[in-house]
Amino acid sequence: MPEVSIAIGGRTFEVACQEGEEHYLQTAARMLDDEAQVLSDQVGRMPEARMLLMAGLMLADKTASVEDRVAEVQAQLNEREAEIADLRRAAAEPERVEVPVVPQSVTDTLAELAARAEALAASVEEKTKA
Repeated sequence: MPEVSIAIGGRTFEVACQEGEEHYLQTAARMLDDEAQVLSDQVGRMPEARMLLMAGLMLADKTASVEDRVAEVQAQLNEREAEIADLRRAAAEPERVEVPVVPQSVTDTLAELAARAEALAASVEEKTKA
C-alpha cells in the first residue's frame, strides 16, 4: 500500500492509499488545501483539527450545492428525453385520415349528370357544325 505525502494548510501528512489511487488522493488533498488556505487567509493560524474540520465542511457545502445543481440538470434532461420520446412516438405513428364512403346513389347521380353533360356538349357541337 503506497504512502503519499500531502500538504494541507501548510502542514504535511503521510497518508496510505490503494495502488493506483495516488493521483486521486493528491487531487483531493489539493482541494482540501485550497479550502484550508482560504480559512488561513481569513482567520489566520488555527489548530490542525479545527482547520481540517472547517475545510472539510466548506468542501461538503460546495459538494452539496453541486449535487443540487446536478439534480436540477438531471430533471431537465429527463424532461427533454421524455419530450423527445413523445415526438418519436408521434412520428412513428402515421396520422390516421378517415375518408367517408360515398354512397352509391351519389355516384350513380354524378355518372348520370356527366352523361347528360356529354350529350349536351355533343348536341351543341353538331348544331355549330351545321
